[in-house]
Amino acid sequence: MTMPPPPPADLAVRRFDYVLSGDMTILAVDDDPIQLEFCSVYIATPTVTVVTAGSAEEGLALLEDLSVAALLVDVDMPGMNGIEMVRRLRADPRHARLPIMVVTGREDMASIDDAFEAGATSFMCKPVNWRLMAHQIRFMIRAQRALDAEGGALRS
Repeated sequence: MTMPPPPPADLAVRRFDYVLSGDMTILAVDDDPIQLEFCSVYIATPTVTVVTAGSAEEGLALLEDLSVAALLVDVDMPGMNGIEMVRRLRADPRHARLPIMVVTGREDMASIDDAFEAGATSFMCKPVNWRLMAHQIRFMIRAQRALDAEGGALRS
C-alpha cells in the first residue's frame, strides 16, 4: 500500500488565512443556536463581526439600528420564516440592496426558486461548508459594492 503524498508546505498557513477582511458586520439569523455558534466561529475574523439573531423577528429588529454588509438567514424557523423575512427586507428601500444568503437544510427546486423569487442574492444548503460560505459572502459584498458604484443591484 502506498501512502498519499504529504500536503503542500503552505497548507497549514492557508488553513488559517481569513477569507473575509475589512471592517464589516454580518447578521446571521437562525433558530438553531449551534448553527449560530458555528457561524460566529467560522465567519468572524479580527475585523469582521458576526451578530446573531434566533428568529426573523429578532433579526428585523436588529436591522432597525444595525448596518450590516450581508445577511445570512435560515428558512425554517418558528414564527416568521426566512423567505418572508427576505420579502420584507426587499420591500424596504433601506435593505433592498442588502446581500442576502438563504441557508437551509432544504435543497429541492421549489425551495431554491422560492428563495431567489423572494429576493435572495445567494443560496446555500446545510450542512454548511464554512470556507465556501465565507468565499460566497465575500463575492456577494464585493459584487454589490461594484454594482452600487454603477447604480445597479445584485439581483434581477
